[in-house]
Amino acid sequence: MKGIFKQKPKSPAELVRQTRELFVYVDVPSNSRDPKREDKMAELSRLLRELKSILYGTSDMEPVPEACAQLTQEFFKGNTLRLLIVCLPKLNLEARKDATQVVANLQRQQVNSRLIASEYLEANKDLLDHLITGFQDMDIALHYGAMLRDCIRHQSIARYVLESDSMKKFFDYIQLPNFDIASDAFASFKELMTRHKSTVADFLSQNYDWFFLEFNSKLLESGNYMTRRQAIKLLGDILMERSNSGVMVRYVSSKDHMRIMMNLLRESSKNIQMEAFHVFKLFVNNQNKPPEIISILVANKSKLIRLFTALKTDKDDETFEEDKSLVMKEIERLESNDRP
Repeated sequence: MKGIFKQKPKSPAELVRQTRELFVYVDVPSNSRDPKREDKMAELSRLLRELKSILYGTSDMEPVPEACAQLTQEFFKGNTLRLLIVCLPKLNLEARKDATQVVANLQRQQVNSRLIASEYLEANKDLLDHLITGFQDMDIALHYGAMLRDCIRHQSIARYVLESDSMKKFFDYIQLPNFDIASDAFASFKELMTRHKSTVADFLSQNYDWFFLEFNSKLLESGNYMTRRQAIKLLGDILMERSNSGVMVRYVSSKDHMRIMMNLLRESSKNIQMEAFHVFKLFVNNQNKPPEIISILVANKSKLIRLFTALKTDKDDETFEEDKSLVMKEIERLESNDRP
């Protein structure tokens, strides 16, 4: 009679509880003689894969909302997210990938119209600092970076990261020698600076001086081409966002900032030149240009006109040509008696 009756499938909540119990074996050293460890780690990997299947569905079945809600409630009720994040470095690569996808999906799950993930993270903000510090570890940086970007979908969590001491670390992580990690750090930084408009506007208004000092010196004036290219594009996106209008006026009133743009306009890279132009035009089109800005524009009038005359896009772009024409006309209009 043995084997006739199939074992009753475990509920999503039971699977989460079983996963949580297995995390105790993660802290057992990998060279331990404990014969159970290897089997338990394999079981943990299998369970993470099963949790992912419940949340995302399979090729044969769509995810079941009731099962997803049950899984989500148990996951956050039992502190499983903390265990998963802290123990991630000790999991194998496939388990890390599955764990990263589970965390991503949980950020979107609503239970009775509540985003439980957001509530949990607000009560456990130290986990965000843990994720950011993960950029220092080559093995887990990309997994932690992906988790971080999903967590900052929640506005309150993004606000915490922006206002935390960890925010300043991004300027160093973006310059890491490992290209993939540096790019991932920049992707997280860009998400922070563009997703939640009102929160970003408040942050920039309150942290203007140190933020742009770091942004200019470490990113726009970086010795790395890709860093400069990504940074000048992001700067344009930030300054041209309507909610950042006050920050934009302040930025384009600085002669030091304009000199940085003029240096980027002279780059050999067409991509950097084009992005620098889109920022530089804000200085020129400012209706209340400070005297020192006017003075620099007048002194460099002929050089700027030659530069913009030669600056062309690879494809016909009427908007760019119109913008360029207006900028050139405004520069030509300025006379020496406009100087202070």
